[in-house]
Amino acid sequence: MKISATIITLNEERNIERCIRSLLPVVDEVIVLDSFSTDRTEEICRSLGVSFEQRSWEGYAQTKNYLNSLATHEMILSVDADEALDEDLQEAIKMLEIDKDSIYSMNRLTNYCGTWIKYSGWYPDVKIRLFPKDQCYWIGEYVHEELFVSKKYKVVQLPGHLLHYSYYDFEDHRSRADKYSSLTAQKMNAAGKSAGVLKPYLSGLTRFISMYFFKAGFLDGKMGFKIAQISASSNIFKYKELRRLNRKND
Repeated sequence: MKISATIITLNEERNIERCIRSLLPVVDEVIVLDSFSTDRTEEICRSLGVSFEQRSWEGYAQTKNYLNSLATHEMILSVDADEALDEDLQEAIKMLEIDKDSIYSMNRLTNYCGTWIKYSGWYPDVKIRLFPKDQCYWIGEYVHEELFVSKKYKVVQLPGHLLHYSYYDFEDHRSRADKYSSLTAQKMNAAGKSAGVLKPYLSGLTRFISMYFFKAGFLDGKMGFKIAQISASSNIFKYKELRRLNRKND
């Protein structure tokens, strides 16, 4: 059974070549949907011979669903531009005899500022990424899209790792974490949720303790501390933003 790999991009010149080259040996087509990048993303994609289309950003779920509609094969392998298949995962997909009653998950391993993260609540990080085009689609508004599966499948986990090159510096982490926190606050506000004056700080403290101690972030060394610290700070920002939106509603 043939596989279409799908990738959404916006200014991904740092990551996209690594991603595509990891896919080319194991899939039958690669389709990139770009939101009008201003860097070398388009040039790199076209040089590698993949299908490339540009379309205005419509949110994660809607953009990914449109991208899925461009796939010409029955199975879709959905990856992000900052991800790549390791050799074990490549081999597993090459050898795979796809079962029409199964969908396939893979374990994502994150590289944070040059360090592979094995704890902190970031690993294991199992994601369903190989699925039939006509039975699955993306749902969710604002942020954190989820794959909706329209019938019951057996989930089969593939060996190997989906390598995730997430953040190259702490400033990038904080900036993107705050972006996602802002979107989450908007989603919570739209759902009628509110936050008391102590909620931002209690939430931030809880997040740090959970990630650094209960999820063994201390075993990730300095990077584990920074992950917990930035995640806690971003959680504080999220609830402060929710409180601001609540006041705006009033």
